[in-house]
Amino acid sequence: MTELTHPLATVPQDELVARAEADPLRPRFHFVSPAGWLNDPNGVGQWSGTYHLFYQYNPEGAFHHRILWGHATSPDLVNWTDQPVALEPSAGPDADGCWSGVLVNDGGTPTLVYSGRHGGSELPCVAVGSPDLLSWTKAPENPVIPAPPAGVEITAYRDHCVWREGPRWRQLVGSGIRGRGGTAFLYESADLRRWDYIGPLVIGDASSGDPAATDWQGTMWECVDLFRAGGGFLGDRAMESREPATDVLVFSAWHDGDTRHPLYWTGSYAGDSYTPRELHRLDYGGRYFYAPQSFADESGRRVMFGWLQEGRTDAAMVEAGWSGVMSLPRVATQDARGGLAFAPVPEVELLRRDHVRTGPRTLGASEVLAGVSGNQLDLELELELEPGSVFRLGVLGSGPGGPGSPGTPDGAPAGAEETVIEVGYEAGSGGSAQSYVLLDRGHSSLDRTVDAEEKSGPVQLPGGKLHLRVLVDRSALEIFANGKPLTARAYPTLGGETVRLSAAGTVRLLQLDAWRMEGVFGAPRPLFP
Repeated sequence: MTELTHPLATVPQDELVARAEADPLRPRFHFVSPAGWLNDPNGVGQWSGTYHLFYQYNPEGAFHHRILWGHATSPDLVNWTDQPVALEPSAGPDADGCWSGVLVNDGGTPTLVYSGRHGGSELPCVAVGSPDLLSWTKAPENPVIPAPPAGVEITAYRDHCVWREGPRWRQLVGSGIRGRGGTAFLYESADLRRWDYIGPLVIGDASSGDPAATDWQGTMWECVDLFRAGGGFLGDRAMESREPATDVLVFSAWHDGDTRHPLYWTGSYAGDSYTPRELHRLDYGGRYFYAPQSFADESGRRVMFGWLQEGRTDAAMVEAGWSGVMSLPRVATQDARGGLAFAPVPEVELLRRDHVRTGPRTLGASEVLAGVSGNQLDLELELELEPGSVFRLGVLGSGPGGPGSPGTPDGAPAGAEETVIEVGYEAGSGGSAQSYVLLDRGHSSLDRTVDAEEKSGPVQLPGGKLHLRVLVDRSALEIFANGKPLTARAYPTLGGETVRLSAAGTVRLLQLDAWRMEGVFGAPRPLFP
């Protein structure tokens, strides 16, 4: 049984909020909880025109403990209003926490399907909402699935994907089969209360690949999410007869308490099984875009949120009074190679201020970008790279030079801190070309306790053309290189705001547009609205 109060919960609520708001590393246009702990996005969706974001929340402090469901609403996916806590633990199957879940429309009734934690296990539960989604009543039938499948030795069992298929509901529960790999167990129901077990939708292979690799499948799949790429409905046989559909199965690879990275399969869902064709990395930042959840909004867009974990120590999080950032909502589309491409929702542009444009020109060895600086930025670049060339964009720089530049009068070396996004266009064998995007955080912070691991992944540069979008929000970074995302955290200590461009080889800057981003969250917010 989880203790009602954690030993670290010693900071009064008003002081906790004040600490969080005073932290210069706390993002201002990404969603963050009022203070305390935030992790997975839950129940993301749009209801009667209003967007809803539920999330895993601990208002006691910046640590994972007795989890509630925080709730915020927005007319535009950018400006958010805190709402009352939607779910909190109570006597019964969720006494130790209301863990991750989803929002579905049950014939006009808003309904949450979530994992109730009691003791050391999680089981599926249901709650029914008021028409405005501001108050929730737990179903007396909880838990609606009384136990994991019998006769299967599992590694864990939690998180849900629920959809309507004809007259019945279908549900996936994330899990893993010991000795084999991660899986998603498939269930079916007529009323969301009584579920029949069908079987594993598909089973991963934890023995395949290096456990340290960025595409290792893990021993358990968290936060499974199944949807049809390009729109349409799962199980739509008429659509499948017209053209082959690509069904996407997203999961977060987990192993022995360690959150690894989000991955997705492209393949085909039919009947009671899923046939995977190709495994992909969802975000090159790994655990910095963890536990993603998506939904189709009223315009038909596939919108996805993810959890940006912290890269600083537990002690630093507790001292700061907050932990966890929600990604900007991003739209998923199908790319020409059959995978997914991502871009921030266009509504993010509502926050743009003080536009600066430069280009075209050929870039030299290094230049500080004139007229552009700050730690809340939206940068959009169009470039052409010749084979063998490398482009670098430095942000959050503490001075005009790069790392190793001469010192400044205050004693801190100029350019002592800088976070660098690098894109390389490498000539391959047989006339082909290979390219990559890379985030170098080796000089991001003078604080050597923070994570500075390099992040990278492949990106296609047809004809050497690159569209690069970089959003900087203090400690939060979201990078999109020709639709491939890389999300991460950086923790500068010197308050750096310099932006620097450099190139090796021939790189033509066709156009660069830069904006300062207006903050959405700046005033203290109560822990319980």
